[in-house]
Parts: sequence; C-alpha cells; structure tokens
Amino acid sequence: MQRSRGWWRSQSANLMMIGVASLALSSGVAAVVQVGLLEGLEHKTYDQMMRLRQLTRSLPPDDRLLIVTVTEEDLETLAEFPLTDGTVARAINQIQQHEPVAIGVDMFRAIPKPPGREALGAALQADNVIVIAQLSNSTGGPGIPPPAEVAPGQVSFNDVVVDADGKVRRALLVAEPVGLPEHPYLFSFSLQLAMRYLATQDIAPTASSANSDYMQLGDTTLWPLQAGSGGYARIDDDGYQVMLDYRDRLTPARTVTLQAVLNDQVDPDWVRGKVVLIGITAPSFKDLFYTPFTGGASDASHQMPGVILHAQMVSQWLDLALGDRPLMGMSHPWQEWLWCLGWALLGGTLAWYLHHPITLTASETGVFIAIAVSSYGLFITQGWVPVIAPALTVLITSGVVLAYQAQQSSRQRQMMQVLLGQNASPEIAQALWENRDRLIKSGKLPGRGMVATMLFTDLRGFSTLAETTSPEQLLEWLNHYLEAMTDEIRIHHGIVNKFTGDGLLAVFGVPIASTTPAAIAADAQAAVACALGMATRLETINQERQAYAHPRLEMRVGIFTGPVVVGSLGGHHRMEYGIIGDSVNIASRLESVDKSRQPEPCRILIGQDTLDYLADAFVVEAWGDLVLKGRHAPLGVYRVVDHRVAPTAPPT
Repeated sequence: MQRSRGWWRSQSANLMMIGVASLALSSGVAAVVQVGLLEGLEHKTYDQMMRLRQLTRSLPPDDRLLIVTVTEEDLETLAEFPLTDGTVARAINQIQQHEPVAIGVDMFRAIPKPPGREALGAALQADNVIVIAQLSNSTGGPGIPPPAEVAPGQVSFNDVVVDADGKVRRALLVAEPVGLPEHPYLFSFSLQLAMRYLATQDIAPTASSANSDYMQLGDTTLWPLQAGSGGYARIDDDGYQVMLDYRDRLTPARTVTLQAVLNDQVDPDWVRGKVVLIGITAPSFKDLFYTPFTGGASDASHQMPGVILHAQMVSQWLDLALGDRPLMGMSHPWQEWLWCLGWALLGGTLAWYLHHPITLTASETGVFIAIAVSSYGLFITQGWVPVIAPALTVLITSGVVLAYQAQQSSRQRQMMQVLLGQNASPEIAQALWENRDRLIKSGKLPGRGMVATMLFTDLRGFSTLAETTSPEQLLEWLNHYLEAMTDEIRIHHGIVNKFTGDGLLAVFGVPIASTTPAAIAADAQAAVACALGMATRLETINQERQAYAHPRLEMRVGIFTGPVVVGSLGGHHRMEYGIIGDSVNIASRLESVDKSRQPEPCRILIGQDTLDYLADAFVVEAWGDLVLKGRHAPLGVYRVVDHRVAPTAPPT
C-alpha cells in the first residue's frame, strides 16, 4: 500500500509539472496569436481547408442567380471601352423583358458615357435595379457616388474587404460611406440584391433575437467578425463583416455573355424570378481578386472577377436566410486558449511517458494529424478554429517536457554515479537506469530493506609493506591490485561500495533487490565465485611482483549473506550509497577473524547463512563455530577451497 501511494504521488507530481508547463506555454502561444504573429500561417491553413472542402462538398450552381459577364470578346465586338450608357441601358431593358426579381449593375455609372445617357437614366429608375457606389478611395477620401437618376433605396456599395495577403475571405454587409451625406449607411451590393429576392419569400432583415445589435436573416443571426475571432487578430473590423463562404471555386451560378443578352439569346426561364448581376470580367478591366483558391500572390489563374465575387455573396445570404447553409462560426480568444491547452496537455503527457524516439515521434505526429483532422472536421461543419497555434503549442510543450526530462535524467545519472561510482557492472547500471523513477525520490535513494551478500577484502601485512615502500610506488601497485579486484567484481555483477585503503567492500544483490530464494542464492554464489576469481588474479599479480623481486601479497576475504538496509547516507553536499546492518558487520568480522590462519595467499571465509545458498557448488572446509568480535552467539564458519568439479560421466 505504501508503494502504491508513492507511485501515485510520483504520477501526480509528473502530471502537475505537465499541467503547469502546458498552462504557461498555451498562454504564451495565445498571446502570440493575439499579437498577430501567426495570422498569416492560419490564413494559409484556412485556404488549404477551403480548397479541400471544395473537393468533398459539391454544391450545384445556384439557379436563383444569373450572371451577365462582359468579356474581352464583348468589348472587342462592341468596340467600346468602357461600355456606353446606351449599351448598358439596352442590356437592362432586354433583361427586364423576362421579369427578373432584381438586376444588379456592378459598374460605376455616375459619369455619363454617351451616347444613351437618357436611356440609361430611365432604365436605372426601375425599382428592381440596384446600382453601386464606392465607400471611400484608397486615401480614405470620398469614393465614387452612385448615378444621380436612382432613388436612395437602390444604392449599395461594392467595396470588398481584402486581407493583408491580398485575398478576400470576408464580406462587408453594412458600412458608412465617405462624402455621401444623403446615405448615412449603405447595404452592400450583394445584400441589397439578396433582400430583393428574400422579399418574395416574405423574409426581411430584422434585429436578432439573440442580440438586438446584430442582424438576422430568416432564423440565422449574422454574428459579426471581431478582432481576435478565428484566425484573425489584427483585422480592421469596421462595418458589419462576416466570413465569406464560397459556393464554388470558379462561379456560383450560370453565366451568360453580354452579347448573348443583347442578341436575345438567353432562355427567359434563366431570368424570370431570378437575381441578375451584370459586371465586367474582362482581365483588361482589372476588376480581379485573389481568393482562398489562389495558389499565391503571383497566381493569376484563380483570380475571381468582382461580379463573380458578389454573386458568391448573394448566394450565401440566400442560403443563410433559407437555412440551407449555416454561417461560418468563429472561435473566441478564450476558446482558442482552451483549445491550445487541451492539445498541449496531450502532447506533453505523451512526451513524458513515451521515451523511445520512434514511439514518441509517431505519437507526436499522430497528435499533429489529430489537430488537423479535428480542425478540418469543425471547418466542414462551419467552424473555424486555429490549427497552427495548437500545433505550435504541442511542439513547444513537448520540447520543454523532453528538455526537463533530459535535465532530470542528467541529474539522476550524476547522482547515481556519485553514489555508486563507476563500479557497477553494465547489467546493473542498466537495471538502475531503467528503475530510476522508482529508486530516486526527492534526489535521494530511499532506504530499503533487502537480502544481499557482502564481500570484504583486506591485504595481510599491509602496514609492514607500507613501511618499506615509497608512497609513490605504494600507490601505484595498490591501484594495480584494486583495479584487478574491481574488474573481477564487475564480471560477477557486483558493486564496489567503498574502498578501505588496501581493501574494499563489494555487495551482490543491490540496489535492485533480489526477492526470491533462487535470486538470493545466485547473488551468494556470484560473490563466492568472485572471491575465487580474486584469488586467481592475486596469483597473477604475485607472479608479476616476483619478476621485480617484490614481496608476495596475501589477502583475506570475508563473505556473508543476510538482511541489510541500503540507501543514501549524508546530505546534499556530501552523500554516498550506504549499506548498513548486522550482516555487513559479520562479513567484516569474517575477513578479520583469526588473522594468523592463512593457509594460502587468498583466504576466503563464509558464514553458515551463505553456505546455505551455495547448493554444494563449491568445495568448503569447516572451521567450526566461532565467536566473532563484537558478537555473543557463535557462527558456523567455512573456508572456500575451490569450485566443485562436476563428476565425469562413467566410461561406456
């Protein structure tokens, strides 16, 4: 239960760190979004989704509209540029014969272009004709006024809202013109035409039931764009703006040429009860706009003529009023912050728990795909949320979490090296690293009880040798001796816990506890095998010393298996890996007991508790029950002679 509580505390701390990082970084990205640094990227993503939606959502041409285009061929045939008033009047009168609901003239006609001004004036005075004015010029001064012959209710504006990259993604519904005091405000060209058609359906613009400051068409409230909505941060939100939802990437309705109209080659059913727009599409007139379907600023192949653009808007207003298409919904800044925070939490959690590079890369890639798919899913249901902002939040959060983990791992690795030195075998080092989260708590290895096997060594007569050897030579051959002993301990998967001058303490079965009798027995057998290996190494060292006429070395080894407590000893400034318990003392006393009995250069003594785990794998010599220094109860002591040779198979 204690271990379970510790695990939950550890996980809670991890999740708290991820939550704090996600909260801070998503707030930072949200601030970047509101400054507008990501606006261009969000617009490019919006355009990509708009193009993709056109491939999956196919709307038929809007049969409520007819577009009369003035092409280059029309201008060449008529030999007019611009069109004369008489030609425009003839076109309007020809269309009027087939009883349209409304005729929108997307051409400025304030300045007479004779001949035919009187005819045009008469044609424009029909109640169903809508003409255009310009709100203001490029310098903010008065724009272009409407023709003088029309009534105020027939006047509209055809100004288009263009984003910073030159593309049209928004539509302006209502605005205040400059220099037209008789028109305190104007409806857009497209809205005026749509209202004429909707009047036949008994639908008129009203104050919204949700907010009386906003306009409602049918059952749809036209929620205006505001700074910070969707992918916008720095938009000029003057006037009444909404997102423009293109019906088609080329044209939303049937088109006919001006020549076809003038030559009475248009089916009357295409006109009767319809909204007819007349405008110039000839490239030489340069009434062309970039749209989300335009590949780039230099891509002129997908520029859309102004009259087609206005037809897109008329179709959208009709669909909104009749419930055929919803308005594009826009996220608010606080929603975008929550959107980024949710993805940051997911990305940060994956980065924390998935350590393998391939797995982590695949999962993070999956998160980016999920952001794109979910954002596009909202987009096709008429909702626009940022895509770049949450992706950036995930990227930064994952990077911060990985950097924090790397820093923690480095600190933990350094701590382990301080505690254990570099004296653990590669297998134990790997096991330690894989279990570091469980082993390390608050920068320490917590105390933990386990059963281990201790091995003490000491050189016999070291003080006498030190008296007859220079300090430099003493240190040199002592290091050579200890290096050989340490290598043997590593080979048998032990850990050198400390050096005691001419001796050392090695431990088998820590810091990853052996929990089964078989595992404890394996540790004990490894320790005894290591001692026999040390004896062989000592023999090799003595052969080398004899070549230089140096005295032979003799050593004692004490081994005991029993319960101990292992963990960090000391404080943050001075800390070591400690192993404490009576079993450690017994191993030390076995090494030093009866120093006069040295039957061979390397004397190896073990206690009864260790012998019980050896499974008759070694040849031992009983030394009887001895009372060790500092203890009252006797202990069975045995000298390890050698490995037990397996019996050979009998001859056949």
